Amino acid sequence: MQLPHKFFIDTHKGSNAVAIVAMMAYFDAWHNETAWVYLALHGTYGLLWIAKSAVFPDKQWERPVSWALGLQTWAFLTLYWVSPYLITSRDLHAAPWLLGLCVAMWGVGIWLHFVSDMQKHMHLKLAPGTLLTEGLWRRCRNPNYLGELLVYLPFCLLGMHWAPMLVLGTALFGIWLPNMLRKDRSLARYPAFAEWKRGSWLLVPYLF
Repeated sequence: MQLPHKFFIDTHKGSNAVAIVAMMAYFDAWHNETAWVYLALHGTYGLLWIAKSAVFPDKQWERPVSWALGLQTWAFLTLYWVSPYLITSRDLHAAPWLLGLCVAMWGVGIWLHFVSDMQKHMHLKLAPGTLLTEGLWRRCRNPNYLGELLVYLPFCLLGMHWAPMLVLGTALFGIWLPNMLRKDRSLARYPAFAEWKRGSWLLVPYLF
């Protein structure tokens, strides 16, 4: 029996807080302010994702997938738990400036990710078959991915280790970037795409 891809994604996102609290309990990290900040950021993100999935779901995650692919997705997402493991097992304490930077970056990322997804959801409902080239999508062809990057980067920075960055780099260059390029090739069928592409950036406005 196949289940929607989002079943595996949503259940994992909902497990974030549980896994982080379990690590805090196992390593007795209740005193660690970095662990609490990480729990707040990653745990809240998981709950917000589930709410987003219910209120304005992304159609690509609605497709049924095999249990093998679903469990592979679960396993890959679990790699992001290396940061809370490092924080709790090594009793890492981020500098106050790093905590502040990560919270600010996460907030901007959440805003970009969720607002752009809502804009895409409403555009597909109200103007199907047309390009979305307004609002957050005017200068950036993938503001949702940019937002997701700014959400996950703080998770990696708080781990203060190369391993979480390797996981994020694998997702960025192995999954997200190919998806963005594949989407560009698909949208090239629209006459207005060439002009939009000339005036916009793939991921980071004015940089890339």
